[in-house]
Amino acid sequence: MSSQNSKERLELANPTRKPLVLLRDTERSLRLKTVETIAPLLPSETAMNLGETSQAADEFLDELAKIDIDTITDAELKPARIMAGLTFIGFSGLMLMFLLVYLSNLHPELSAVAQIQAYWYQYVWFISLGVAGLAVLGREAMRPPEDE
Repeated sequence: MSSQNSKERLELANPTRKPLVLLRDTERSLRLKTVETIAPLLPSETAMNLGETSQAADEFLDELAKIDIDTITDAELKPARIMAGLTFIGFSGLMLMFLLVYLSNLHPELSAVAQIQAYWYQYVWFISLGVAGLAVLGREAMRPPEDE
């Protein structure tokens, strides 16, 4: 019995399909069932648009599944890491500005200390997101340059 369990664990540990192929197949099975269920309830033009969108998703996911993740180098991921860090920082700054505009327009009676006391968790969330972006950029800046 234990040898059978260990054999099953080994089979699960070594997937036979690549992750992007697994993503494509899983998404496709869920999407097709959903489209088949929803399409008869929609007006004909909307159902046609839904079918076309589903077909476009199929084509995109087929192209995505052709990518071999093992061949992607660290240098090819550098722009994506930089963009992720900049996105975190930008979203953090934007949301902090929205929070300040919200507080100044809808709660002008609150002092700065009262605003922070009332909305401290939003401040912490947005600042933490910005710090995470800075950490990503800092880590990227500390990587040794590629010798090409």
